[in-house]
Amino acid sequence: MTPQTLEHKIGQFFFPAVFINDTEENIQATERLIREYNIGGLTFFHSRASAATNYENNKKIEYNDDSFDRLKKLIIRYQNCATTPLLMSIDAEWGLAMRIEKTPQYPYAITLGALPESHKSLVYEVGKQIGLDLKAAGIHYNLAPLADINNNPNNPVIGYRSFGQNKDKVADYAIEYLRGMNSVGVLGCLKHFPGHGNTNVDSHLGLPILNETLAELLENELVPFIKGIQNNVDSIMIGHLAVPALNDGKDTSATLSKNIIETLLRKQLGYDGLVISDALNMHSVSKLYTQKGKLEWEAFNAGNDVLCFAENVPEGIQEILKNATPQRIEESLHRIMKCKEKAGILDTKVTFSGGFDGAKTSNLNREIAQNSLTKIKDNSNTQLIFEGQKNNTLAKISLYKNADNAFFKVLKILPAPEFGIEKGAEIDDGFLEKMKLYDTLLIALFVPKAKPFHNFEIEDAVLEILKKWFETKKCIVYLFGNPYALQVLPKLNQAKGIIQVYQDFDEFQESAAQQLLENGACKGTLPVEIEGL
Repeated sequence: MTPQTLEHKIGQFFFPAVFINDTEENIQATERLIREYNIGGLTFFHSRASAATNYENNKKIEYNDDSFDRLKKLIIRYQNCATTPLLMSIDAEWGLAMRIEKTPQYPYAITLGALPESHKSLVYEVGKQIGLDLKAAGIHYNLAPLADINNNPNNPVIGYRSFGQNKDKVADYAIEYLRGMNSVGVLGCLKHFPGHGNTNVDSHLGLPILNETLAELLENELVPFIKGIQNNVDSIMIGHLAVPALNDGKDTSATLSKNIIETLLRKQLGYDGLVISDALNMHSVSKLYTQKGKLEWEAFNAGNDVLCFAENVPEGIQEILKNATPQRIEESLHRIMKCKEKAGILDTKVTFSGGFDGAKTSNLNREIAQNSLTKIKDNSNTQLIFEGQKNNTLAKISLYKNADNAFFKVLKILPAPEFGIEKGAEIDDGFLEKMKLYDTLLIALFVPKAKPFHNFEIEDAVLEILKKWFETKKCIVYLFGNPYALQVLPKLNQAKGIIQVYQDFDEFQESAAQQLLENGACKGTLPVEIEGL
């Protein structure tokens, strides 16, 4: 099983991207890569349009309900081409649903970060369930979780994907997630070394620059990675971000920096596990070299063992063959084979174990909802709602989801007019006139997007009407979505009550409604600081 020729050994370092919903022509091209170059693994994405560098250009994504079955069939095809079993990988931070339709979805990391320390075992359970779901697909390597400390509210790409801004909590919860996956035989990955949280540039599209000194990084950003190293993390992904203080003042991406990988990560922090690059198609590095294979060589030379989303496999192999020492090739090969052995794929190339357990996923999501709900402001929320309903001055308003939602269904016990304002709907004078009849408003805000672009896509007209209501009425706000969206709501501090719910899953909506009816305790805490609150 261990590759014999030098070219085939080098081939193990390459993990090109493959797309579940791809053409037969593309699939056959991948099969040729596997046969001819003995590549080490594959990284699965849904489709070419959904890859992040394309996604930001709003290319149309074709959805396919058969994606999961296609994935399993592709894994069989690809493994059957391989002399050395392929390590199949995917970025499934919140479950296969991140990439594949009709598969289980779990809460975002920021939601898990709201859980109290006493319930961090739920993070372990999320890791475990995601691991089981991946094994059902034939995948044994999840490029997750993030160890990034999100301390920049304007971060365009990390945000909700981070456990928050408390370094110790991020470290603990990332390790719990990894332990959960490892418990069922799935490898994990801490990313994006040395820390992508305090950036305001999306590295899919440009190069973020961290201005911290090494001392500052050791005090904050590097804490979760150091804890991961102490706990023998399977792999660490290097981020496409520059840290001039570590590179003689140069804006060199960490992915291409010996100072960051070899000196800091390997020597100073003592990490001898697998190092994987972030996707090499990302614009922060992909446009640096015109010569094919040069980027792959530079990334390998900097210290990466695995070249993720490598786009120039034959040329990259030749560049490494021409320039690398035999010792370095053997070191990286040993790390990759050790991971394949741990994943249990060297003896049998294709295994699909178990299937999805919908009830277990739902129960886990409900338990997370019940323990992550966060009370930001409470001026007798429940009492105000009951009084408004009793006096016929209460209205329930759902923003960005129609009124036939799980939250309002549980609240049917409180008869009151319900209104739904969906995206793009016109807020006309007739509606505004009608709202004058009510002085107590229960507002369910389903934040349209998790990323902060354009105020999370909350329209200006909606922000304007919310401002007016907060100033003139008794408003109780339940926000379903990224908590950073709270800081784009004008005059929110004048709302009577604010409850942060994080996800719009039915389990979260139902738990939030139950909390309101019972005036129940909210056990969660905000994992990030929100300006103005």
